Amino acid sequence: MAPAKATNAVRLLLGSTTLWLSQLGAETVSASKAVTAHLAAKWPETPLLLEASEFMAEESNEKFWQFLETVQELAIYKQTESDYSYYNLILKKAGQFLDNLHINLLKFAFSIRAYSPAIQMFQQIAADEPPPDGCNAFVVIHKKHTCKINEIKKLLKKAASSTRPYLFKGDHKFPTNKENLPVVILYAEMGTRAFSAFHKVLSEKAQNGEILYVLRHYIQKPSSRKMYLSGYGVELAIKSTEYKALDDTQVKTVTNTTVEDETEANEVQGFLFGKLKS
Repeated sequence: MAPAKATNAVRLLLGSTTLWLSQLGAETVSASKAVTAHLAAKWPETPLLLEASEFMAEESNEKFWQFLETVQELAIYKQTESDYSYYNLILKKAGQFLDNLHINLLKFAFSIRAYSPAIQMFQQIAADEPPPDGCNAFVVIHKKHTCKINEIKKLLKKAASSTRPYLFKGDHKFPTNKENLPVVILYAEMGTRAFSAFHKVLSEKAQNGEILYVLRHYIQKPSSRKMYLSGYGVELAIKSTEYKALDDTQVKTVTNTTVEDETEANEVQGFLFGKLKS
């Protein structure tokens, strides 16, 4: 018996993702081997709290800001609670604004990390600013950056004579009746103390009709864990090139038998089409 060879060809048509394949069942006595595939995005794992806020924003802008008010410093519990407890805490907060059906949809969105790309989009926008060094949160007022709350008033005075920034469709704008106002864009991670300090000042100014307050997600220290994705198809094209020694005489016998069978199969209602052709 000649030595056996096996070739596994893997084809993945997925953009901006990396595929890791691990083959299980290494024992040679096992005829079948299990193959598991893990898909990881190029960006790191995103916080579930931010993903939950994007789910709220899809429901309505009003629910987004209501949810935000209840989780201003929720991220501090992540340091003391387990991942499962923190997950349930987020669901509990979201349950104040969602019915059971939408809570189940939120759980499903968590499972497939449906809103993680939206968080990464804001993270990329923040990186293009770029963020000031050493700032957990910062504001941009008509192209002027600062991570100090006491400098906001000074930058607002200069904003009147400068060009308004471009706002994206997915930006989260604080509810206001006026649009022709100085635009203050806050880059911060919802649920942190740095975010809460800025939000308190900016929301008050927005309610007084002084500014147009816009929030964009920004994670100053991204997670070191990989962003594993689910819900994507993976195709494994496996071809066996196992060579076996065969007796030539047996092959010839099999071939002759096959030809006879094909001849008999050409008979239709008493007519032998094979003989007619010859």
